[in-house]
Amino acid sequence: MTGVSDDELYRQYETVNLYRRGAGAKVELNRPDRLNAWNAQFAADLNDAIREVTDNPEIRAVLITGAGRAFSSGADLKESSEQAVDVYTILTERYHPLITGIRRMPKPVVAAVNGPAAGIGLSLALVCDLVVAAESAFFQLAFVNIGLVPDGGSSLLVPSRVGFARAAELALLGERLDARTALDWGLINRVWPDQEFAAESAKLLDRLASGATRSYAGTKRQLNRWLYEQMDAQLEFEAQIQREMGGSADFAEGVRAFAEKRPPRFTGA
Repeated sequence: MTGVSDDELYRQYETVNLYRRGAGAKVELNRPDRLNAWNAQFAADLNDAIREVTDNPEIRAVLITGAGRAFSSGADLKESSEQAVDVYTILTERYHPLITGIRRMPKPVVAAVNGPAAGIGLSLALVCDLVVAAESAFFQLAFVNIGLVPDGGSSLLVPSRVGFARAAELALLGERLDARTALDWGLINRVWPDQEFAAESAKLLDRLASGATRSYAGTKRQLNRWLYEQMDAQLEFEAQIQREMGGSADFAEGVRAFAEKRPPRFTGA
């Protein structure tokens, strides 16, 4: 969405840009050279940005999108390949505050998916209240491709949107789901042609920012009670299983294969 004329840079972090658009705010994930992959700095910056838009009473609606050609490609596997990674700590300290913070924010949050949304990037999109996408975007529960399991709440967020059968397909096969199919499945809310995407997303943010803010907050509380009361427990359960997977030979092989740009050779160990 960079380049929409009414956006004003409000705060600039190392890996995230925060724009104001009247009573709306745009959080732009800004590691385009890494397809907006998550590392420690990225998680810290995004947490700060989410706290800022939550606490600022002048902001009435929020849009999250990506700089460059991706929304977010997920965790930065370069970081995993270069150092020992404590998966459980990363999840509980970096990721979970973001996921729960967005759900509990008393303002509507839109994910404007401008390109690939994979792994924790998909979790980030789906935890938002509305998900819109450019036609060229795709969605991927890519965890299985490196020997991991869904995390960031995606084991709750995906089946709650598309049902068990399709959630199992996405999680077990790890294949890309194009934006139009994601819309047909009910995973996301709207798809626009790429050339219309920035303008249409901005219009949606404007609409929400001028809408009934307290009503939106009440609706979020209702939906959260219906479904997301179990989120904290599910996030902890995911992190525990992911800690098991993080110690597996298959995960080590998955990261090596990624770094070496070759298919992984899993052994089930």
